[in-house]
Amino acid sequence: MTDLTIRPLQAADRPEWHRLWTGYLTFYDNQLPQSVYESTFSRLLPGGDPDMACRLAVMGGRPVGLVHFLFHNHCWRPEGACYLQDIYAEPDSRGQGAGRAMIEAVYAAAEERGVPFVYWHTHEFNTIARRLYDRIGRATPFIKYVRD
Repeated sequence: MTDLTIRPLQAADRPEWHRLWTGYLTFYDNQLPQSVYESTFSRLLPGGDPDMACRLAVMGGRPVGLVHFLFHNHCWRPEGACYLQDIYAEPDSRGQGAGRAMIEAVYAAAEERGVPFVYWHTHEFNTIARRLYDRIGRATPFIKYVRD
């Protein structure tokens, strides 16, 4: 791991964040309108939505990864929960600790907020990421459903 830092999103990060989130969405064969990029970026910035956050993984002075997470109420946990919604490291930077460091940054942000329960989802086919997730988290038997 060379000079890896994890830091909060800043307004000046807009082009790099856009590039990274596009990479993430492309990996999952998804596209979003520009209006969603705009609203999401503004909500993720410090001072935006207090329940949403982003951290960037930076190597060599350049953002190489992002993680989006949000806090929400939870019926079983009075302190709430933290959902790690998106995590992405660009292909050339993988295997250098960025993914683990981003997840640990989410864990730290959740602990700081008094919300120790952190969860996320991934696709079954995402075997490379799942190797990391199996080391840093615990898989559950739940199956996800969504409204059509």
